[in-house]
Amino acid sequence: MPRILIIDDDADIVEAMRVVLEKRGYQVIIAVDGNEGLDKARAEKPDAIILDVMMPGLDGFEVARELKGDPQTKHISILMLTAIKDKTGFDFQKETSDPDWLPVDDYCNKPLDYEILLEKIDHFVRNKKR
Repeated sequence: MPRILIIDDDADIVEAMRVVLEKRGYQVIIAVDGNEGLDKARAEKPDAIILDVMMPGLDGFEVARELKGDPQTKHISILMLTAIKDKTGFDFQKETSDPDWLPVDDYCNKPLDYEILLEKIDHFVRNKKR
């Protein structure tokens, strides 16, 4: 059973995602902040990560950079959740020396469209990096 790590501090959104993902056949692991998310990503080695941008402590940007910079976790696909409607402040896809580069594999806007979320997670799992 593929495992998905959700790193988000909004309990209502986490619960909704958990229900949707479990109905699809995924095992869900939950972390409520960036530090816990880093620990669980390293310990659990999930098939994909759903990562919120805005969290207390380490935000999603810092967590993504840390995970993609770590040889143990750099292969895990990350789906960033964002309420930022205009993403021109950072580039989600292309690695550069620009400090605004965000090393995630894809993103979803909030409020969430759960069909789009599932399509993206299904794609990550089908095409899992080794």
